[in-house]
Amino acid sequence: MRTFMTDRTPPLLVRVLPLLIGLMMGACAGPGGTIRSTDVAPPPAQPESASGIQAKPGWSFSRHAVAAANPLATEAGAQVLRAGGSAVDAAIAVQMVLALVEPQSSGIGGGAFLLHFDGKRVQAFDGRETAPAAATPQLFLGTDGKPLPFMDAVASGRSVGVPGAVAMLALAHRQHGTLPWARLFEPAIALADRGFAVSPRLHSLLASETALKADPVAATYFYRADGTPHPVGHVLKNPELVAVLRRIAATGPAALTDGPVARAIVAKVTQHPVRPGTLALDDLQRYQPKEREALCFDHTAVARALRICGFPPPSSGAIAVGQIMGLLARTPQGTQPLAGVPGADWLHTYMEASRLAFADRAQYLGDPDFVAPPAGHWNSLLAPHYLDERAKLITPTRAPQANPGQLGGVASAWARMPEQPEYGTSHISIVDRFGNALAMTTTIEAGFGARLMVNTGEGRGGGFLLNNQLTDFSFTPTDAQGQPVANRVEPGKRPRSSMSPTLVFDKASGQLLMSAGSPGGALIIHFTAKTLLATLQGGLSPQAAIDLPNFGTLGGPVMLEEQRFDAATVQALRDRGHTVNQTAMTSGLQALQRSPSGAWLGGADPRREGVVAGD
Repeated sequence: MRTFMTDRTPPLLVRVLPLLIGLMMGACAGPGGTIRSTDVAPPPAQPESASGIQAKPGWSFSRHAVAAANPLATEAGAQVLRAGGSAVDAAIAVQMVLALVEPQSSGIGGGAFLLHFDGKRVQAFDGRETAPAAATPQLFLGTDGKPLPFMDAVASGRSVGVPGAVAMLALAHRQHGTLPWARLFEPAIALADRGFAVSPRLHSLLASETALKADPVAATYFYRADGTPHPVGHVLKNPELVAVLRRIAATGPAALTDGPVARAIVAKVTQHPVRPGTLALDDLQRYQPKEREALCFDHTAVARALRICGFPPPSSGAIAVGQIMGLLARTPQGTQPLAGVPGADWLHTYMEASRLAFADRAQYLGDPDFVAPPAGHWNSLLAPHYLDERAKLITPTRAPQANPGQLGGVASAWARMPEQPEYGTSHISIVDRFGNALAMTTTIEAGFGARLMVNTGEGRGGGFLLNNQLTDFSFTPTDAQGQPVANRVEPGKRPRSSMSPTLVFDKASGQLLMSAGSPGGALIIHFTAKTLLATLQGGLSPQAAIDLPNFGTLGGPVMLEEQRFDAATVQALRDRGHTVNQTAMTSGLQALQRSPSGAWLGGADPRREGVVAGD
C-alpha cells in the first residue's frame, strides 16, 4: 500500500486541511449541528452527530481495493479479496463486521442497495426493507389524526421494516460469489467472539444517545452500570451476535425468517411497551430481494462522455444526483470546475438546481411496485429536453418556490410529500482483480435504528439492532384535498430512499472509472454529487474531492459545512435571498477511481473512521 496525493489538489484545500486536523475528536456538535445567531431557522437534524476530523492520506492500489466505514471492516474485505474472493464476497464480509463495529449505521437488522458490475453489465440488487402486511397509511398518525413527533415514531416497534440486507446479499452471492458463503462470516464471528476496541466515534455517539438506554438489552450491552458508555478502547464482545452469525453462515437468510432469531425479532417489535408494531413471522418469510434495472444517464465532463449508473426507485438518489448535475451543466456555472471551495455564484446555482430536483423528488418518487413513473419511465426526469426547460427556472436570485415539473403535459396524480427527516447509513466501494466492482449503501436508518436490540434470550449478551426504516415513508398519507402521497405507507411497500451507490463508466469504451457513495440521509444526494463533480469535472483525486467542504439544501435553507466557508460567501448567498445555516455535515464518503495509469485511487471521509485497503 502507498499513500497518494495528486498534484492537482487545490492550494486552498491544502491550507484548509490543517485547520480540520486541529479540530478535537471530542468536540462534537449535536444532531442539529451548530446554529449561528444570524440564522433565521435551525438546520435539519443530521443523521449522525459529528465526532471530529481525522485527515486521510488517500491511497493507491494496482490489483484490488476496499473502501469502507471502519478499519476492521475494510481489512476483513481486503482479506477476502486476497483469498481469491470476489467483490460481492468482500462486501458480505465487510457488512458483517460493520454490524458489529458500526452498529449505529447498518447491520443484519436493516437493508441495502447494491450496484454491481461484472465487466459486462450493471445490476441493481434491492435489499430495501418492506412494510408489514398489517401496516396502514395511518401508521404514523396519532389518535388526534396528526403526525407523531418524529423521534416518538423512530424509537418504537412501528418504525421497523422487514430486514432485507442478508437476503439481498445471498442473492448477489449466488450470482457473483466465488468463496463459500460460510467462509465470509468468519472475520465477523472471530471479532465478535474476542471483542473489538470501542472507537472514539462509537463512544461519542453513545454518549449523546438517550433513547437507546430504554431498551434493556442495548443498555446492558453498550453502557456501564452507571449509565455511561463504555470508554474508548474498551474491548466489547458480542456473544449473541456470534451465535446469530453462525446460524446465518450455516443456513443463509432462513436464519432470520424461521426459528429462534425470527421469533425474537417479532417479539421485540410487537412487545414494544409504548408503540408496538405489527411485524409478523409471515412478513419475514415472504420477503424477497429484487433485482432491478440500474438507472443510468449520460454526462459530459471535460469533453469526455461518461455513463453514470445509480440505483432506481425506490431510491431517489440517482435521479436527484443526475438532475442536479444536468441542470448545473446547463448554466454558466456548469463550465466552472469544482476544484476547490466553491464561491457564492456557483453555490447559488447549485442550490437552485437542487431545489428543483428535490421538488420532483417530493412529488414523484416512491416504490415502483406501487408508484408508476411519470411519462412511463424514470429516465423521463433526466431527459435532455426536460432538463433544458427546468434549467430556465434558475435565476440570479432565489426563486420564491421550487415546484415540480410536468411531464407529458399531464398533471401528477400524487400529492407533494411534506419534508421530514431522513437519517444515516454506511457505504462500501470495492473493486476486485477479476474486473468486478460494486457500490453498496447499507442502512438501519437513524443512528442505532429503532433503538431495539434483538436477543434470543438464551443467556448470551449483546445482539443486533433493528431498523427504523418505515419512518422514511411520509407520515402524512394525503394532502389537505385528500390526494395521496406517492411515498405513503402501504403493506409490503418499500420506503423511498436517498441512498446513492454510484458507478461511473467511460461511455465510449465501457471501462469502469469510479465507484462512490455516502451515508447521510437526504444529504447523501449532495455528498455524492459533490464528489462526482469534483473528480469528474474538477479533476481532483477521490481523497481531495471528499475533503472539500460539504453543502446542500433539501429545498429550504442552504446548509454549509461549518468553519469551511468565508463570511463573504455566506453574506453573498443571503443577499441572493437564501437562508444560510452553517452546521456540521457528517458525510461518510467512500470512493475508488481508476487513474490514467490503471491504478485504483481510494478516498475515505475525514469526518468518520473509514479507510481504504487493498493490494
